[in-house]
Amino acid sequence: MSDISKSNNWRLSREEESIDGDVATREAKPELKRPQLFKVVLLNDDYTPMEFVVEILEVFFRMNREQATHVMLTVHTQGKGICGIYTRDIAETKMGQVNQYARENEHPLLCEIEASGE
Repeated sequence: MSDISKSNNWRLSREEESIDGDVATREAKPELKRPQLFKVVLLNDDYTPMEFVVEILEVFFRMNREQATHVMLTVHTQGKGICGIYTRDIAETKMGQVNQYARENEHPLLCEIEASGE
């Protein structure tokens, strides 16, 4: 083998390639999938004050007053509204925080998660 071939073999192996005869092959990298996303949804009820819903959206979903008011009105007029889209763990945590906070403040407000399809 010539000096050039030897140096090329060394370079290929340094790049995590292996030489099989005269054919260079590279190990396949595993394909990574994006995690499934979930919508955090607030459900309308006839008892929770609108201002409390706005507070929930500002505190737990970091919305400004205008965004929170828009989502609150969507919940009020359409029966439910999307607060955000997150991975499962984060969506479940936010749902639990909102439901616990509502109960602690004696409001029947309900928050749930739905698969987002994204």
